[in-house]
Amino acid sequence: MSPAMENPNCRATGIGSTPHTDPTTAVDFVLKTFPDIPFWPQLPRRTFKENMYVQFSEHLPGIQLDEAEERISAQLGDEWLVEAEPFFMKFLEEDPACFAPSKAYAAGLREMTARGPMEDAWAVKGQVTGPISFGLQVVDQDLRPSLYDDMMRDAIVKNVLRQAQWQETQLHQLNSRTLLFIDEPFLSMFGSAFAAISREQVIAALDEVYAGLTSWTGTHCCANTDWSLLMETSVDVIAFDAYGYAETLVLSWGSNEGPMREAMTLLAQDDIDVRFLSVPNLAPRPDLAEAVAAAERTIVVECNASGQFADVVEHDTLTRVDRVRKYDGVRFTADELAERVRETLAEGREVAA
Repeated sequence: MSPAMENPNCRATGIGSTPHTDPTTAVDFVLKTFPDIPFWPQLPRRTFKENMYVQFSEHLPGIQLDEAEERISAQLGDEWLVEAEPFFMKFLEEDPACFAPSKAYAAGLREMTARGPMEDAWAVKGQVTGPISFGLQVVDQDLRPSLYDDMMRDAIVKNVLRQAQWQETQLHQLNSRTLLFIDEPFLSMFGSAFAAISREQVIAALDEVYAGLTSWTGTHCCANTDWSLLMETSVDVIAFDAYGYAETLVLSWGSNEGPMREAMTLLAQDDIDVRFLSVPNLAPRPDLAEAVAAAERTIVVECNASGQFADVVEHDTLTRVDRVRKYDGVRFTADELAERVRETLAEGREVAA
């Protein structure tokens, strides 16, 4: 159970990840930049093992990790049951230390706790990837989200709980006031066709974690979601991205970048705020999942009759997009693009020229 909340008076902290590769440098940066509420830094550029999903998977049954291909998955079935038995036995021992991540998976956390008491800080923050996002992003051998398997979902929730409890014991040695965040970036998928899980299941999974902690609890979702769902849980703090956030994301590739940037100026005159990302190539291409998850709506603009880029985006992000296409051999003008975006937002349909 969380202690009574005190007013933090707008003290700053961070989400978790930093771009450093050296844990000493990363912790120095955090302590200098966030002296009131320092957090332990996650270092995804240091190693794939510090990817936000891999980082907390070390003790889960059935996890398959391919570091060369930077891929994580879950192998479910009879072999999973063999691995699951000792996992659940370990959980019943009620010793969070059994779930502690090794230094290979959390170098920033180990470096932070080695610095000793932080009595001048107002609080110290930790974070764990939440069960909903983990279960939606880590798929099984049939490419099905592992969250949809009842036993695996139970294991994921219990793993998150014990990982958070262990962090809590470590952070309490640094400061008597601690915050534990359950990060749920893909909670934005709740309610869509790509997340077949009920409201009750989401609330139950999160509350099982919150209820097992004595710290103040928080959840960060970097995209839009059903905020009333989180407010039905027992969480103490809800964190979301606000600065520079636009509900609509426009994606394009190739020669449309210049006209689309001009179109954004035209749209702004009508108080239509959009973010724009231009992808130079389809292969290789950047990971667009986080940008798409952060938007309430995504529009893909392309000069292609079949909507090739839109198909690729939907495949990569498991998110339905709106499409603006042109295939008469002449590229879009800024005026055309501004008008097509207006029409799409007003009518919610594909616009082709």
